[in-house]
Amino acid sequence: MKTITSRDNPAVKRLHALAHSARERRSEGRTLLDGAHLVRAALDAGWPLRELVASDQGLGRTEIADLLERCAGVPALHLPDALFAHVSPVDTPSGLLAVIDLPAPPSTPAFTESLLVLDGVQDAGNLGTILRTAAAAGVRDVLLTPGCAQAWSPRVLRAGMGGHFCLRLHEHADVAVLLQGYPGQILATGLGAGARGLYETDLRGTVAWLFGAEGGGLSAAVAALATDTVVIPMPGAVESLNVAAAAAVCLFEQVRQHRAG
Repeated sequence: MKTITSRDNPAVKRLHALAHSARERRSEGRTLLDGAHLVRAALDAGWPLRELVASDQGLGRTEIADLLERCAGVPALHLPDALFAHVSPVDTPSGLLAVIDLPAPPSTPAFTESLLVLDGVQDAGNLGTILRTAAAAGVRDVLLTPGCAQAWSPRVLRAGMGGHFCLRLHEHADVAVLLQGYPGQILATGLGAGARGLYETDLRGTVAWLFGAEGGGLSAAVAALATDTVVIPMPGAVESLNVAAAAAVCLFEQVRQHRAG
């Protein structure tokens, strides 16, 4: 394991760029995994690691030492804690980073299973949480419009907690084209006239779920694709749910109905 102590080292500059610049990630075709949990999830999914980076504190943790031993053939760097914090993509450094290749865009066949459409979801925490929820609910395909946060950014990956490795993520998706001929329901959530109650809606078939930006909701173009609108009952004194919470409620109501059926 090579030790680096200078911010001027090219490897440190490259890691800092991967952590903080979407342009650099696209240019290099790589991104960072932050933390032992994500690194283990990538290994368990058979995802190749290109490089590992550990801090002083990280090397002192048994969990990280075991992962480094498991990845004996992967090039590894050791950075002092302060320098590791400089390249870390998060405010509280985890002690371990891994460099991975960005995946090639998945193929876009005619979709026949339930899927998720995310329209302009820009908050990294929300996006990662939704992707983790989708993976937990058994959804495989997620379509992300151009207004969404970069799905493979370190912060989204951290919030996704390994869900990315179970999903096919279609970024910059032309949703109108990809949903042409979709055989199931295309459902949005909302409060408009004619909206059906979520729990009274038959979700046992395939569903394309549409969820929009945190503040503005769905764009007009994506909302127009919906074949129906459902409303989540909220007897409490709030007007709406966080988009990640709304997605979780809808997806797991569908899971519940599949199991009950």
